[in-house]
Amino acid sequence: MPAAVPPTTSAPSPAAADPGSTGIVWDEALLEYDFGPFHPMAPIRLQLTRTLARSAGVLERPGIAELPAPVASEEQIALVHEKELIAAVQRASAHEGPLTAADRAELIRFGIGGDDVPAFAGMHTASARIVGGAIAAIDAIRAGQVRRAVHIAGGMHHAKPASASGFCVYNDAAVAIRHALDAGEQRVLYIDVDVHHGDGVERALWDEPRAITLSLHETGAQLFPGTGFVQDRGGQGALGSAINIPLPPRTTADGWVRAIGATVPALVRAIRPTLLVTQHGADTHRADPLADLTVTLEAQVAVMQMLRDLADDVCGGRWLALGGGGYAVIDVVPRSWAQLLAVATGEALPLDARLPEDYLVAAAQARAEHGLSPEPGLVMMGDGRPLQVRDWELGFDPEDELDRMIQAARRAAFPEWGLDPFLD
Repeated sequence: MPAAVPPTTSAPSPAAADPGSTGIVWDEALLEYDFGPFHPMAPIRLQLTRTLARSAGVLERPGIAELPAPVASEEQIALVHEKELIAAVQRASAHEGPLTAADRAELIRFGIGGDDVPAFAGMHTASARIVGGAIAAIDAIRAGQVRRAVHIAGGMHHAKPASASGFCVYNDAAVAIRHALDAGEQRVLYIDVDVHHGDGVERALWDEPRAITLSLHETGAQLFPGTGFVQDRGGQGALGSAINIPLPPRTTADGWVRAIGATVPALVRAIRPTLLVTQHGADTHRADPLADLTVTLEAQVAVMQMLRDLADDVCGGRWLALGGGGYAVIDVVPRSWAQLLAVATGEALPLDARLPEDYLVAAAQARAEHGLSPEPGLVMMGDGRPLQVRDWELGFDPEDELDRMIQAARRAAFPEWGLDPFLD
């Protein structure tokens, strides 16, 4: 794959948008993506993110445009997903009560009906609305209405063309990227910093040389979905278009930022996308119950800022940021994604500031409703753990497991894009 050939975008000039304009995708109906009271992906995480962002003044910043989340059409969903899956989701949506044994046996072939993706009434519409929001964001960016956009309900990165998976029914990220390419976008780079490998996006775009997927995640040798190794580099017609950076369990906040800094900026500048799409699963956090990294809010915010600045430097600020995973739904996700909204609309919120009192009241109520102690788990915007990142240019330690994995990823990915894994 050519590394240094700059793509020529056929999209409207980013100068057509206000340099500070940001689209925020929202519709109260996005809360209807709800697998039930005992499922880890509780929609309260979205509601509390909005509450915190509003309480902190983020949603009142100048230059914000609210973008719709319409229900995507079957034709739009079929850009990535097989029609048999769409039909199965629609059948599952029609059930008001528990599935019969026969229905479950039929739907489980499509990843629906188990503990990960239980069926619920209205599943198709709720899932298609997430896709529609991502498409609306892409269209607003390409039309020059906004410079960048955030869709916190998006990032359903595990859904496959033929099956739902990992709490994800339809893959809004993959559909949005395919939609952008079909509309004339020259080169899209997708960066996934969720703790889990972005397997569904990678698979959907495996043979597409105009779409590059870069996933940095806890190694699949230890964590769901068991994929995303450095040797996975894309299809025969698109070698180098899949980039994977697996990390060892218990990677620290400093190590996580070190790994991203050692790989992502050089690759973004070599790939030179015309559009950047990123996924910001908050489940890298040390308090997340479903994974094993020990990342902090300070680290997550630093990476958000890094990706925003790279979008500004490389593709005129044309950036779509998506949500994703995150299962500490009260104590972590709202703080992380409120910061994502803040970074996209201007400056990050002060990490040493106390959370707004009205937000703390809402969080306490949510904790009580979920059977938890109403006492606040955390009261500060950050975790109080300043970063102390050792820069990769200072050298790597071959005795350190993280450094070995970073260098292996650089060896696998850098040469495809004209980079020297030992120098760049």
